[in-house]
Amino acid sequence: MSRSRLGDILLKHGRIDRTQLDTLIKETRLHGNTLTSQLVKQGVFSENELVAFIARTYGCRVVEVSAESLPSEASSLPVDLLRKNMLIPIGRKGNVLKLAVADPYDISGLDELSFITGCQLDLAVAAESQLAEALDQLGQSDSHLQEVMADLGAMNVEVVDTSEEHVDELSLSVETEAAPVVRLVNLILLEAIKRGASDIHLEPYERVMRVRYRVDGVLHEIMRPSMGMKDALVSRLKILARLDISERRLPQDGRIKLRLSRAKTVDFRVSVLPTLFGEKVVMRLLDPSSLQLDMTKLGYNRQSLAWLKEAIHRPYGMVLVTGPTGSGKTVSLYSAVAELNQPEVNISTAEDPVEFNFMGINQVNVHAEIGLDFPAVLRSFLRQDPDVILVGEIRDHDTAAIAIKAALTGHMVLATLHTNDAPSTMVRLVNMGIEPFLVGSAINLVSAQRLARCICSKCRVAEEVPAEALIAAGVPQEEVTAYHPMHGAGCSACNGTGYKGRTGIYQVMPVFDEIREAVYAGGNTDAISAMAVRMGVKTLRMEALEKVKMGEISFAECLRVTVAD
Repeated sequence: MSRSRLGDILLKHGRIDRTQLDTLIKETRLHGNTLTSQLVKQGVFSENELVAFIARTYGCRVVEVSAESLPSEASSLPVDLLRKNMLIPIGRKGNVLKLAVADPYDISGLDELSFITGCQLDLAVAAESQLAEALDQLGQSDSHLQEVMADLGAMNVEVVDTSEEHVDELSLSVETEAAPVVRLVNLILLEAIKRGASDIHLEPYERVMRVRYRVDGVLHEIMRPSMGMKDALVSRLKILARLDISERRLPQDGRIKLRLSRAKTVDFRVSVLPTLFGEKVVMRLLDPSSLQLDMTKLGYNRQSLAWLKEAIHRPYGMVLVTGPTGSGKTVSLYSAVAELNQPEVNISTAEDPVEFNFMGINQVNVHAEIGLDFPAVLRSFLRQDPDVILVGEIRDHDTAAIAIKAALTGHMVLATLHTNDAPSTMVRLVNMGIEPFLVGSAINLVSAQRLARCICSKCRVAEEVPAEALIAAGVPQEEVTAYHPMHGAGCSACNGTGYKGRTGIYQVMPVFDEIREAVYAGGNTDAISAMAVRMGVKTLRMEALEKVKMGEISFAECLRVTVAD
């Protein structure tokens, strides 16, 4: 036992006798505290004397600890584990994790932490009172995880079986929970929920395996598990996702559904890909409780929102949402569908895959491998008396042709397309083989979008940006003095990034009669774009600069997510 190891050292150096040690150990068991705290409480040592004695006998340095100086590794590990063993990370260099501990002779907690992180440990001694205070503050800043943990009943996660054959709940047993790989998988999933991550990446390389979270659109490395756990981690996730653990040569896709409480479930869309050094796993988090369906809170300016609402409430026509992968197109479409979802409206969606399910909306999962592709689903929709049709993505001529036909025959069609901006969408459809007169007649509005990280409200400070840089980015020279850019200095609320949350940057372009005529005449992207700007449509860069002016996003973020006009 760790207590007897430290006790033996104390006996060897003549600091206590056997009777005192037996009494101290009995007291620690009675009160559930540590031998180090009991030594100070009983007056055998002052805290400073005990720290100096332990550091001298163990041969390590003494450090002071505060919650403000802790690295990101501290918040990425379970506070209960750190508190139970009275230790805390204070730094990291490569594969070496630096720890402050009250009792370096307590090897059980150190072995567990080394196993979970896959790191070698470099120990220093700190006063237990400082460790306890830092851990308390770390636990308070971890309030979201604490709420989740309370719902879980100390990791009592339920994995819901969503297979078509049957639906039941698989509760992780106490014996299974004791397995380190299960605890680590639970930690990875729960920490992702706590941090508001959109994706989890488990990536094997030749000598290391790393775990990264995508938070606010940017990947951050969280931990590097031991290489010995690589196969076990992947196998555990494949079991949860109902995948074939014996198949390691082909890609596989699955889904994990975790019930955190009676009212809260989170889905993880799982993709497994064989790579050079093992299987890479990417999980997309689908949390219905975090889905923002209020169109007024997505970041549209007043004019753009008015144009968009008017377009989707027309009895027929097409509204297209465009942008790269991860730009929030699905959320925009879902918010539009939620706006239209009324008892008297028949709404059908074709998605690949369905990410969130909604009451009152008929959602279809596309399965191209069995012939249920987008064109096949859309043809079926037209025989289902629809009012509103949502197409997850227009990828080819056939899908575009049927969607255009539906828009021209009395249906409202909402769809996504991968283009850089709104004007180029019209030209893209023509290039896909759709006649210009059909494109111009069918489309009501095109909305191009990007997602930009918001400045953290807790650490927002002014930033000096040269006037020349603002002008080069697109700010008119006469308006430069109205710009007072801000940025995030970095704090515990944003994990030192300076950013917290995201907002949309939108170029909303109604198809005015002039634009329609330009499409009929075969106008190119530049001509349509110039015409749209003259009619009051703002480009993505204009919209981003406006949010810089309002202090919502930083100037650097504006340059990152948009290109110059």
